[in-house]
Amino acid sequence: MTCRSAVISWVGTTALLLAGCAAAPPAPDLSGLLPTPLLLLGEQHDAPEHQRLQRQTLRQLAERGALAAVVLEMVESGRQTTGLPPDASEAQVRTTLDWTDERNSGAWPWAVYGPLVMDAVRAGVPVFGGNLPRAQMRTVMGESGLDTALPAEALGLQRENIRAGHCGLLPESQIVPMARVQLARDRAMAQTAQQALRTGQTVLLVAGHQHVRRDIGVPRHLPPGQPLQVVVSLAGDPGAHTAATGAADRIWPTPATPPQDHCADLKAQMGRPAPVPAP
Repeated sequence: MTCRSAVISWVGTTALLLAGCAAAPPAPDLSGLLPTPLLLLGEQHDAPEHQRLQRQTLRQLAERGALAAVVLEMVESGRQTTGLPPDASEAQVRTTLDWTDERNSGAWPWAVYGPLVMDAVRAGVPVFGGNLPRAQMRTVMGESGLDTALPAEALGLQRENIRAGHCGLLPESQIVPMARVQLARDRAMAQTAQQALRTGQTVLLVAGHQHVRRDIGVPRHLPPGQPLQVVVSLAGDPGAHTAATGAADRIWPTPATPPQDHCADLKAQMGRPAPVPAP
């Protein structure tokens, strides 16, 4: 079967949108992105195609001997696989990264991200946790200095994303503290990635697409002039993500994911009744 494809251009770059294709999707096109010391891949966490693209990107870099390290939002900073042999077991890797059922698998299922981690370990490439440790979250909520980490407009956008991302359910008094947590997470990932840089190689950072955006995410917390490339994978209609497309160097569109009412899920988690569907 021949794939029918459409080419879409944003921000002077080209992205390939596959449609009506039953064949295996192609490997991600890294032309024009490399060489770069830092490659940020932004994902939607519920899109399996995005994790496939991450694994294929990792493999391409590893096969070229160009992969310095992998930094993950899914693991707390301070955790790393440095020192583990390439034939380390999954159990050893999970213990080293504190990726246990009790600690991490609820939010970040090992079945989803474990294959990416193990690909790196098998290639002899260290995996670093990049996220802010949970134990520090309460402290950074009161860290007013984080309010100056972004220009006013970008800070306002970050706060609005917190509001919208929580479906308007957060008390207004929580918006500023929660935005500080988001900023601190970006700062932690930026610091970890910077420490992992190696001359002539690429550090691959994997995080949610909001975290990698040039205008409000990790790039804002790196030294001025730090060379990098930002790629965002987006599921569904690319036109619905205009803000993200303007903050990335390249977009990798993927098929839409099954519809899911995240707000209803969040309301249930917060102990509020979900809305009753109209008859």
